[in-house]
Amino acid sequence: MKAMILNSYGEDAPFEATELARPEPTPGQVLVRLAATSVNTVDTMIRQLGQEKLPLAPDLPARLGMDFAGTIEAVGDGVDAFAVGDEIYGCAGGLAGLPGALAEFMLADARLIARKPERLSMREAAALPLVGITAMEGLQRAGTRAGQTVLVHGGTGGVGHLAVQIARHLGATVCATGGGDAQLDIIKGYGATPINYRTETVADYVAAQTGGVGFDVVFDTVGGANMTNSFEAAALNGQVSSTVSLLELDLSPVHFKGLSLHVVFMLIPMLHDVRRETHGAILTELARLVDAGAVTPLLDDSRFTLDQVGEAHARLTSGDAIGKVVIDII
Repeated sequence: MKAMILNSYGEDAPFEATELARPEPTPGQVLVRLAATSVNTVDTMIRQLGQEKLPLAPDLPARLGMDFAGTIEAVGDGVDAFAVGDEIYGCAGGLAGLPGALAEFMLADARLIARKPERLSMREAAALPLVGITAMEGLQRAGTRAGQTVLVHGGTGGVGHLAVQIARHLGATVCATGGGDAQLDIIKGYGATPINYRTETVADYVAAQTGGVGFDVVFDTVGGANMTNSFEAAALNGQVSSTVSLLELDLSPVHFKGLSLHVVFMLIPMLHDVRRETHGAILTELARLVDAGAVTPLLDDSRFTLDQVGEAHARLTSGDAIGKVVIDII
């Protein structure tokens, strides 16, 4: 099978085409004929930083690519929930000892996959797994429910655009930040109130949208220095979910407001082989929401083939992409 691999790590490390033996599924695994994969920020971080700075990076030569959609080609012993020919999607490789989706075939733990949404193409389905699981987990851990006010920082990002839609489906009143007319229009199209973070201060939009009380739930998909904005925007005893909390920070505002901080790191089941079945369950529920019309993935307009993985990474890191960057494999 054809695969794209890294023989070195670094900001401009090249992806190189190679031929590998097609793997055979072991017990609990399925072999997937891949149709598409999407690029996540963690993929670009692994390529740039390598194992020295990011221990979850795989050994070289490395095959990246976490998200995928495709068709089951073979099943291993003990796999009863799936059969050859099933169209599935998931996030099951591309880190540590799990070879990824930058190839024509890959092995996947059957606990980490689900049948893809029927209304989506393979390309669209491949955009969902990592960010969809992250969005669902962040909202669940914050206890998001009907009647609450929710603020999503980064409302058109990979995780953010799904968090906005899922929170709306749950019955919450949702606001989301964006940085330009195109992003604000997308947020408005999801039925949420757009906030231009470039022109509106936290104090201003908290006053305008919550009467100064603050938001019940703040989902911060931006992280870093923006965490202080999340703490400021949250109501007393509010909930803050973060996907990017790799920093030193004064938690005094969290203490004095009695906030609960939830750090979402969805790779834990893959890395540590714990509760992997929760990811399959979330993907099944996400597919149900998609097929019910409650959630729609946002894809960047760019198109890339398997040979253009480097260009796809560059598109994501440029900051110009709106929605998920997807690579077509077939």
